[in-house]
Amino acid sequence: MAKNFRPKKPFTSKGKSNETPPVYDQKIVQLGLSSPSEIRLNRYISNSGVCSRREADKLIEEGEIKVNDVVVTEMGYKVKPGDRVTHQGKLLKREKLVYVLLNKPKDFITTTNDPEGRKTVMDLIKNSCEEQIFPVGRLDRATTGLLLFTNDGDLAKRLTHPSHEIKKIYQVTLDKAVTEEHFEAIRAGITLEDGLAPVDDLAVVSPDGKSLGIEIHIGRNRIIRRIFEHLGYKVMKLDRVVYAGLTKKDLPRGKWRFLTDKELSKIKK
Repeated sequence: MAKNFRPKKPFTSKGKSNETPPVYDQKIVQLGLSSPSEIRLNRYISNSGVCSRREADKLIEEGEIKVNDVVVTEMGYKVKPGDRVTHQGKLLKREKLVYVLLNKPKDFITTTNDPEGRKTVMDLIKNSCEEQIFPVGRLDRATTGLLLFTNDGDLAKRLTHPSHEIKKIYQVTLDKAVTEEHFEAIRAGITLEDGLAPVDDLAVVSPDGKSLGIEIHIGRNRIIRRIFEHLGYKVMKLDRVVYAGLTKKDLPRGKWRFLTDKELSKIKK
């Protein structure tokens, strides 16, 4: 963890006090990201440069297109990451892969479409590229900070799969100062209704004891908020400042940028 996230006295603790592996609720762990990462077959064909979307519809109707060596004639068929699409034996390449990093502000929903018409993160990156990109994981409406978007389904699965233990650092602001007892309890691992919530590092980062830096690799729903709420605290602010080694440097709130080649190489290791 970065230097400014080191604990200040009296909250000093060396090493991890609990080596029990995390417990994952398989109903909660989302690996597929299938809906937002899927793309309609006619669009896939059109984006490959073979023909227009209307002409692609005709190719599908006439049985000229195969997906994973099976002829597909369904007009609304959606191609998933990893599918092989061919036309007359020629492999059609999917859209170029795009990677966009957003510094998410409050009051935006992490979804590709909201039936209630609320503001979504897609509104913030809609002019970033022509490709259909989707958020990797999610931040809840009140949470701010780093959110990655891509059409690279393989990378998205890797970043969200618990076995890879992708590190995330958040700055948390509470309604009152954390006690030493609760500080140590969080470091040791709080047991919630869906299992143990292991924390990789924890530090007090403000003199009043209300702001903390917390590093985790688990991705369960509202996990940080639930840890502190379990101990009687209210989370006033929650900001993701590091994600998979990516930082908010030179990225103002509400703005986006493309990943650099160096960053992309790092997160794909």
